[in-house]
Amino acid sequence: MIDEEEKRDRQMIELLNELRVALPGVQILFAFLLTVPFTQRFTALTGFERNVFYVTLIAATLSASCLIAPSAAHRVLFHRSQRTWLIESANRLMLAGLGFLAIAIGAAFLLITDILFEGARVWVYSVAVWVTIVALWFGRPLRRHLRVP
Repeated sequence: MIDEEEKRDRQMIELLNELRVALPGVQILFAFLLTVPFTQRFTALTGFERNVFYVTLIAATLSASCLIAPSAAHRVLFHRSQRTWLIESANRLMLAGLGFLAIAIGAAFLLITDILFEGARVWVYSVAVWVTIVALWFGRPLRRHLRVP
């Protein structure tokens, strides 16, 4: 039988491993987005494309903030017997961070697709990517959660 402390240790390790997967992706996207306005082609973007870029930047910023916040909270509360709160809040922050990352990836895809193509296929392709991300990241696990007692 696993006691509560062992359970929390395992949950903390699993959470850290999941953050190690998500965080580099958002950091790379965020770093790339920070360089885009300084390229020669940025001035050629339409108003719509600039707005999509800005939404992408905001979503990547919020995603990075949410995914980094558990580490900061852990440092602030280190050795203060707050592991249960840390794990529960980190779980919520990670879900929020993944949600913002899904928005950022989808918006970046929309921006690139809008630059490459015109017309309805811009939206068809972009919606297909967003639906796929949401279905894989959230839909499948939530469907499983609702099925299994």
